[in-house]
Amino acid sequence: MQNVGNVGNVGNVGRLVRSASLSGYIELTESLGHDPGALLRKAGLSARLLRDPQALIPSRALRELLELTASATGTEDFALRLAARRTFSNLGPISLVLKEEPSPRQALDALCRYLKLISTSLVMRIEETGQTVVIREDLLPGPGAATRQAMELSVAMMFRILRELIGPQWRPQQVCFTHRPPADMAAHRAFFGRNPMFNQPFNGMVCAAADLDTPRTPDHSGAIQLARDYLEASLRQRGEGMREACRELIMALLPGGRCTAQQVARHLRVDRRTLHRHLIVDGLTFSALLDEVRTELVRRHLQESDLPLGEIAGLLGFSNQSSFSHWFRASFGCSVTQWRLQAADQAAAERAGAGRRRTGAAVSRQ
Repeated sequence: MQNVGNVGNVGNVGRLVRSASLSGYIELTESLGHDPGALLRKAGLSARLLRDPQALIPSRALRELLELTASATGTEDFALRLAARRTFSNLGPISLVLKEEPSPRQALDALCRYLKLISTSLVMRIEETGQTVVIREDLLPGPGAATRQAMELSVAMMFRILRELIGPQWRPQQVCFTHRPPADMAAHRAFFGRNPMFNQPFNGMVCAAADLDTPRTPDHSGAIQLARDYLEASLRQRGEGMREACRELIMALLPGGRCTAQQVARHLRVDRRTLHRHLIVDGLTFSALLDEVRTELVRRHLQESDLPLGEIAGLLGFSNQSSFSHWFRASFGCSVTQWRLQAADQAAAERAGAGRRRTGAAVSRQ
């Protein structure tokens, strides 16, 4: 059984996230001896936006800010430190609805339903396999900043939500990330209560099904009904963009090797012709959109993880590595090995440039 959250998106406003995602950012950055205002401005944001937790900010700017701050402060665990400052109430009205559900598993279903009201770039899938439940989280691909810090913040917040629902001593069976491990695992081990696994095929957690079935005592108050009515009204007000809905389903279906136009149309409850007609309005074909998603995903995997090429091929929906290599060369004009060498040279040049800028700034302050 699989439950997918955030299939469908806001039609014309792009990918946005509530500014509550940065709750505690200013205080944390100041505690690390840095100016949060300067970093916010560098990412194209302002401190004023953070005063209203319901304000929407571009998800790309959020990712860039987290990466910039982690680099400037020298804290690989910046996202975990930020998550530790967040509370259940930062979810807004959704937190009231989650607490009303009779079990953590049903609360996860509710979270899937309302996820797009928190972030239009986060995708969550819940898969039940026997005695375990796999919670998969991912960020819709896009050009720009790396996703490491944003992904760790998302998984860390899911961990905290489940602890709130199950109990303060709860631990998942596994915590998984697709990106490379940090130089020091101590902070991650302390946060999750176990060593996360890196360079994995998915981001998220593996949990015991029995833990998620733990009965809860719902609070059937009038405030909770008001919160649910508000959330349902908010869902009705949001348009469904076919292009973004397709992108999210392509992401969800690719690892299973069953991502076809027919499959996507079935999940959207339309026929294949209707799907193509909607995409043509945006000047797209299904194959072009599939290539667009694969191109953005493969860049992320090659830049942020050390997954073997065979595994990357599978995650992108290719039946074998040879087909993947042929597609990659046709798309990028070089082999994967050549692309990685070029990316490594570019990253080294950027690090050298950043080092020179830091040195120059330090000299100017003297």
